[in-house]
Amino acid sequence: MSQPVNSDTDRMSSLLQAVSPPARLEILLAIGRGEACVCHLEALLQMRQAYISQHLMALREAGVIIARREGRYVYYRLANSRLLDLVQLTGQICGIPNIEVRGAYPLDGCECPGCAIPSATSLIQIEPPSMIN
Repeated sequence: MSQPVNSDTDRMSSLLQAVSPPARLEILLAIGRGEACVCHLEALLQMRQAYISQHLMALREAGVIIARREGRYVYYRLANSRLLDLVQLTGQICGIPNIEVRGAYPLDGCECPGCAIPSATSLIQIEPPSMIN
């Protein structure tokens, strides 16, 4: 006799399957509660861009992440940041007490505007000439 289909458990199973590959968990932790572009993830995770993009596409199709474009950069963020709580709780259940949620800017090796280090000349403030009466 076949089991009845429960759409709630099917949806939960689909979500867990979507995030279960180790590379996708790494991506979620790297994005953190903020957002990250592919070049940021590439520099942080030391994975090839094509490999990261494949996983980002799967996460986006599953509704786990949301993308936004700014110029030539696409930034990704979690659709629901509570997913990080689930990942951290899973780590605790597995005996890993502190799962690092990254997502900090700036990052050496990333060329996106969020990580770009301003040049020394852009840091110099020029005072406007004072008006002497």
